[in-house]
Amino acid sequence: MSSETQLTNMAAADDQHDKSPPLWPPPEFDNNHYRLLPGGYKFLLQTPKVVIIFAMVALSCLMLYHSSLSIRFNPFAATMHRHSSKKLDELKNILKEASTNSTTVIITTINDAWAEPNSMFDLLLESFKIGNQTERFLNHLVVVALDQKAYTRCVKLHPHCYNLRTDGVDFSEEAYFMAPDYLKMMWRRIDFLRTILTLGYNFVFTDADIMWFRDPFPHFDKDVDFQIACDHFGGNTSDLNNQPNGGFTYVKSNKETVAFYKYWFDSRLTYPGLHDQDVFNKIKFDPFIRDNGLRIRFLDTAYFGGFCEPSRDLDKVCTMHANCCAGLDNKVHDIGIMLQDWQKYKRLLGNETVVDRTVSWTVPQSCRGSLERPRAPKKDGDDGSKT
Repeated sequence: MSSETQLTNMAAADDQHDKSPPLWPPPEFDNNHYRLLPGGYKFLLQTPKVVIIFAMVALSCLMLYHSSLSIRFNPFAATMHRHSSKKLDELKNILKEASTNSTTVIITTINDAWAEPNSMFDLLLESFKIGNQTERFLNHLVVVALDQKAYTRCVKLHPHCYNLRTDGVDFSEEAYFMAPDYLKMMWRRIDFLRTILTLGYNFVFTDADIMWFRDPFPHFDKDVDFQIACDHFGGNTSDLNNQPNGGFTYVKSNKETVAFYKYWFDSRLTYPGLHDQDVFNKIKFDPFIRDNGLRIRFLDTAYFGGFCEPSRDLDKVCTMHANCCAGLDNKVHDIGIMLQDWQKYKRLLGNETVVDRTVSWTVPQSCRGSLERPRAPKKDGDDGSKT
């Protein structure tokens, strides 16, 4: 029986207890009926007391049942229910295999457009391999495929792949920024990450267009529940006025973060038409955050940069995000150049004869101004989804 059915049944039971006990003896009977039973009239005179005592006992039992139910009831069971038992077991096994000793996993999502050869997924894997001691993190990377084609290619390249399908939605094509499919994809991601937290795993979520160059964990605050990267960082990690970017987060699994992700996901209904990042910008000031006790920090772009605000010092950079960029082709082009910049930096570090080892990013190039440029014209036979 579902939790909703149980609550409905209990509500009906409450209605029954709220009704007054029936009159006794019933008015249609006269006392002659009770004289037929020896001592019956005296017993029946006491019956109202018996009914009241019985009702009080029953009500007490019902209150105890309600109390025990509230302890057992999981308000996030809806998320878990959306995963079949078999799929949930598969996810648990993948998380267990990929988890660090501190029950932490790294999560990214891809669809067919991003998983194609020489596209975003290949670039992400390459960054882990050429970064400074970052290849080891591939053992803890869980790749969530949003369609069957992406999953098929993932299993050819990576050991930890999970096929997350959404009935009635095709996420295989490139989703343009703020298009309906894009919004569905972003909110599906938030809902899935809530599932990861309910299963007891901390996670680093990283968009597939974020390149890893160094270990980010030394720059996370160990006493904070939720840490998020920024498009623009104001200098104070606690300042709620920082402009966050939901493409890179470090989140601990606890009751505060589980409740927050539920509130975040539900807030999509309060702010229809907005994606998760804009909704976060709305709710980060809500009293719910303070009352919930959620500890939030914003990550410094000196270590976690992007095209919006690059990490200028390559001696410090941990990750670089192809944010402030529209169009898959633009991202792939500029990330390829970004990886070349990093390789050049590594070569100069290893060359002792070079006096000036200063290297800077030569991107963005194609991404610059891409948010303002119109989409490519729709071609015959093209649904307009891809650039």
